[in-house]
Amino acid sequence: MNVGDEKVFSEQREKFAKVAALIDAATEIVICAHTNPDGDALGSGLALAQLISQHWEGKHVTNLLADNDPVPRLYRFLPGADSFVCASAYQGDPDLFIIVDLSVASRLNQAQAVLERSAHVAILDHHPSTTPFGDVALIRPDAAATGVIIAEFALAMGATITSDIANCLFCAIVTDTGRFQYQNADSEAFECASMLVDAGASPSLISLNVYQSFRLAYLHLESVVMGRIVTFEHGRIAYSYATRKDLERTGALPDECDGLIDVVRSVEGSELALFLKETPDGLIRGNLRSKGDHDISVVARAFGGGGHKAASGFTTDMGIDATLAAVLPLTRAVLAAGPGESPAPIARQLSLNIDREA
Repeated sequence: MNVGDEKVFSEQREKFAKVAALIDAATEIVICAHTNPDGDALGSGLALAQLISQHWEGKHVTNLLADNDPVPRLYRFLPGADSFVCASAYQGDPDLFIIVDLSVASRLNQAQAVLERSAHVAILDHHPSTTPFGDVALIRPDAAATGVIIAEFALAMGATITSDIANCLFCAIVTDTGRFQYQNADSEAFECASMLVDAGASPSLISLNVYQSFRLAYLHLESVVMGRIVTFEHGRIAYSYATRKDLERTGALPDECDGLIDVVRSVEGSELALFLKETPDGLIRGNLRSKGDHDISVVARAFGGGGHKAASGFTTDMGIDATLAAVLPLTRAVLAAGPGESPAPIARQLSLNIDREA
């Protein structure tokens, strides 16, 4: 958000007030983010739960996981990470369901059933959405992370940001900005981060746990992915992948693979990057990144996914080879459109005709 954009500030204040009113009226509150949660989803949810519990009396707040999988290992150091409950095991009927880092109900996975029996719904998100729902939806695609929105909500409420809340929110912001290296790392993100450090966040603690605590098995997998990187379009598009057998052979865990897209993205001269991971159940999870103004989210949406212009994701059941054959021509279409331009309407394709350059 640009500092001088009073309209955005005004709309945000109005929606903060509506969210606060819903919290005021609720007793049983649940908070949930998207399936396969990342640092922003987990950090924002944990911070919001702690904020509500300390600033409002008499609230019972439960943090839900959309899947049956545990919190990814890299984020288990976050304060309150052991309090998450799998949505499939939650039996309550919430007065208020707060969705964070998400505005598409289908990506709530098993938490959709809880959503459907909730009396009221609020959304706090920074992903573009054409179909917002709920009693109030604060969606700010210009915000670097949902953690920024939660931090500003805390300030608007006059709440105390404890060191635990600060660490959760700093983790949310630092991971969604790629350690402040992505295009979304704007002045608002830096101002929020500075405020959180003043409130007790420890950048070194977060860096140690998220970026400097890789298991040897993961590093072996990373070397496989690095050795498999292929470029085309004169090096402007780079891609790689990891199969189930790669994970089994190295001993790496599926939830350790989130950072591998940045390995592919780091190739000199590349403008678009793609990384595919085959999960133990045979699904293919794709991560897409753009270094410039190319809108890579149109590719993700073609496969039922979504995200931002510079960072998006999707899931298919097509296998590695078929997914590559379908996705790579679409990345070429995005590149051909030029920075800041919308590509011609693109649809999923099942043929691949490229000159591969090692």
